[in-house]
Amino acid sequence: MKLKVVTKSSEETMRVGEKLARSLGVPVVISLVGDLGAGKTTFTKGFAKGFGVKDIVTSPTFTIMNEYDGRAKLYHFDMYRLSSMEEAIELGFEEYFDLSRLKGATLVEWAENVEGLLPMRHIEVTLTKGEGDERTIEIEPKGLV
Repeated sequence: MKLKVVTKSSEETMRVGEKLARSLGVPVVISLVGDLGAGKTTFTKGFAKGFGVKDIVTSPTFTIMNEYDGRAKLYHFDMYRLSSMEEAIELGFEEYFDLSRLKGATLVEWAENVEGLLPMRHIEVTLTKGEGDERTIEIEPKGLV
């Protein structure tokens, strides 16, 4: 079942992320799909707030991963600069996608670059930019019965 929400501001986009975080347990892996400027990091900031993170959340574009403390660990990946799934494996990232070992939440921007690392059971969040600050957010559980 897919949930579709249209937001009119970055604050509303953050609130959708915050509400999702409050509704989920751990472990959980969330793939974030959308073009540049679609709101993936904005959504993640809201998710982090709902997950109990007190730190300022920034995009891990150059570091690839940021780690935060909330009600559990929150791992925020930006896979934009990775050239392949193999590169992610070489860097040892697969443990952050293994639901049997993960003790927190993993959010992955540009998840399509490492699609083979995603567990069968994950949540896909697709963000689409509209006019101005409008965003369409589609939230879809994958691999769940």
